Amino acid sequence: MILGLEYGFMRHALLAGSSIAVASAAVGYFVTLRRQAFAAHALSHVGFTGAAGAILLGLSPYLGLFAFTVSTGIGLSLAGARLRQRDIGIGMVLMFALGLGVLFLNLYTANAQAAMSILFGSIVGITAWQAGLSVAVALACLLALAAIFRPLCLASVNPEAARARGVPVGLLDLLFLGLVAVTVAIAVPVIGALLIFAFLIGPAAAAQALARSLGRGVLLAMLLGLLLTWAGLAAAYYIGYPASTWIASLSFALYVAAHVAGKGRGQGAPN
Repeated sequence: MILGLEYGFMRHALLAGSSIAVASAAVGYFVTLRRQAFAAHALSHVGFTGAAGAILLGLSPYLGLFAFTVSTGIGLSLAGARLRQRDIGIGMVLMFALGLGVLFLNLYTANAQAAMSILFGSIVGITAWQAGLSVAVALACLLALAAIFRPLCLASVNPEAARARGVPVGLLDLLFLGLVAVTVAIAVPVIGALLIFAFLIGPAAAAQALARSLGRGVLLAMLLGLLLTWAGLAAAYYIGYPASTWIASLSFALYVAAHVAGKGRGQGAPN
């Protein structure tokens, strides 16, 4: 059978990977547009600390992952409005979180493998329950993004004009970073905290190089994320090596190819 769909673990991987890839690409398009890639990077590592802390307390690492990631995302959105101030704050949070994560692993090593899987992901280790949760959360993220799509577009491209039109830019920042946090939290167990950009940034950056309009760019990013996941799983199944490695490598190749093609056509920034 194509792509080993006769095996349950491959069906779960395809279902979870596809849903998370689509949601991550859509959210990631605005992450790159708003230049908040560093915040997304920090949130993924904070999730690792949350997972390690939950294991230390005898709780599910996924519970700690979600709790730490979402609460930190909301905290970062309230920390400072200026980009430079926010970058410094994010750097400090990232440093502190990684230090705590190392401490938690040293204090409790009996089940350290569960926390380590958060770092590198395990897409072929997804259970049926996790696959169903991934689909539900990804769908919720897409619906939430659709609800704030128009004001978010304006606030991302021209925040001054958005404020002049009465758009609550501060509230949008809060909602969007919370949405990023939820997306990262559901994607990390699949692709890993260290490779989260393969889902979140690669397809989105490639789409921005190829599409001029925001709407088409988001749709293209979602399609590229989906194809990237299928290609990575197929390569892992037929050739070997971890699926996360293939997805990350193909994401980088996609980004390079898209930017070369975009420059060749004289493509500018999306409108």
